[in-house]
Amino acid sequence: VCFAPPWQCFRALCCKGPPPPRPEYDLVCIGLSGSGKTSLLSQLCSESPENIVSTTGFSIKAVPFQNAILNVKELGGADNIRKYWSRYYQGSQGVIFVLDSASSEDDLETARNELHSALQHPQLCTLPFLILANHQDKPAARSVQEV
Repeated sequence: VCFAPPWQCFRALCCKGPPPPRPEYDLVCIGLSGSGKTSLLSQLCSESPENIVSTTGFSIKAVPFQNAILNVKELGGADNIRKYWSRYYQGSQGVIFVLDSASSEDDLETARNELHSALQHPQLCTLPFLILANHQDKPAARSVQEV
């Protein structure tokens, strides 16, 4: 209840100004094709899981959280695209590496090599990394220790 003159009550209710901005963080999301990067980001953005198509180049999604916004640059994981990943690292403040825990031994080895390459890259080596072992719901999924 406002007991001040009407114009002050109106000002108090309507003119508080914009809410303070939430901090924004720029992340890069990498992993082999089919690891689940696009599905992960779609789910974080509350988008429908239907009609998800693998990223062939890159996409950027703003993932809102209560206290921050994550601007996630998802890079396609196909063999012919991975060689260009480093061109998109600049300005990143963190890395999400998505790994298909149910993939073949060969794909797991390729993912391991790509992860090691990213961990050693000058623009990423000091950043926080989240390594997500995806597809844990599949029968062939490896445990964290096995990955």
